[in-house]
Amino acid sequence: MRCAGDAAERQPYPSDLSDEAWELIRPVITSWKGQHRSVSGHEGRYEMREIVNAILYQARVGCQWRYLPHDFPPYTAVYYYFGKWRDDGTDQVIHDLLRWQVREGRGRSEDPSAIVMDTQTVHVSVNAPKETTGLDPGKKSRGRKRGIATDVLGLLIAVIVVAASVHDNAVGIALLDRVAADNPSVTKGWVDAGFKNAVIDHGAALCIDIEVVQRDPGSKRFTPAPKRWIAEQTFGTLMLHRRLARDYETLPASSASMILWSMTDVMTRRLTGATTPTWRGPPSAGTRAPDAPPHA
Repeated sequence: MRCAGDAAERQPYPSDLSDEAWELIRPVITSWKGQHRSVSGHEGRYEMREIVNAILYQARVGCQWRYLPHDFPPYTAVYYYFGKWRDDGTDQVIHDLLRWQVREGRGRSEDPSAIVMDTQTVHVSVNAPKETTGLDPGKKSRGRKRGIATDVLGLLIAVIVVAASVHDNAVGIALLDRVAADNPSVTKGWVDAGFKNAVIDHGAALCIDIEVVQRDPGSKRFTPAPKRWIAEQTFGTLMLHRRLARDYETLPASSASMILWSMTDVMTRRLTGATTPTWRGPPSAGTRAPDAPPHA
């Protein structure tokens, strides 16, 4: 049984938060714990850093909850906190706090003025309820559709997960509503041709100028589309987290939460200058290769 104070007894995993990365998240988690004491006043038997480490491990490795290594707290406890933070928005608070810090570190204001929107259709696991999945007629793929709005740095501004049968227009409108509600500073947006006039008109009603970016029809080789490549790159970065290679979650809300935790992992590494572990080598968690620039 993994209790508070036991973290030092196990060997670290590459996905573990470094001390510096944990300090970026700790104030939010500590505040949350202080507001969620038991009736007896007990704060819980598991160290919160280990709970977060377990969530990041699962996001990176893609294992089932029951297959979390035994040197983490019990999977039931990990999922309990994952669900609590999903439902009360704590995962979003942590994510947004880190995004503000990344933007400031790049010389940007906390609040973005422009977004890029895109969608991604992925297959689902057998535990996904039928009513939350569908067939994407454009991609001829059955599953769920992820919709994201990013800033010009590729950081997430809004994310939704719906059935793959939902048209990009509906996804775009929902994303714009969230962007306008949480980031009223946004006045410009770029999308691909999958988003039609309904999205442009809805953006105009929200004082957001939406521009459709077309690929160069004369290009005979792959050429990144202006602005659109930013959101496409974000999807590529997120897919380093194997939990996102397929939608394994029963609830679409859990899918969106896992995307937030995966981007939280990316941003903590950017803020601390740590390299992202890959199959090519076994760098220690939170370490940085000599002379290597910080990257996701």
